[in-house]
Amino acid sequence: MPTIQPALDGTVPTPDYQTWAEQVRPAFVEAARTGRRFTTYEIAKDNQLPEPANPRADWGNFTQALVRDGLLEHCGFDRSLRPTVEHSAVSVWRGTRAAQAGRAA
Repeated sequence: MPTIQPALDGTVPTPDYQTWAEQVRPAFVEAARTGRRFTTYEIAKDNQLPEPANPRADWGNFTQALVRDGLLEHCGFDRSLRPTVEHSAVSVWRGTRAAQAGRAA
């Protein structure tokens, strides 16, 4: 993954959605090929992926794009990953059979 040059004030500019998606996609392609179940948070943390410009929307848009591309399929929820106060669940994903066979990327 290429490094982003910090600005003169030391801040690192946030890439646009398309650039960000291209940067993080290879980690999800690799995870999909394994056939294991995972959350987007696990892949982002394990691969030290950058946050998108709009985290509340971009992670969901990105995973849905991977579903449309035939790379991921939703396989459940994990409520243990969120505090019970939020009353929400985290989506769990796995690679499709095509992704596991290397036919989808």
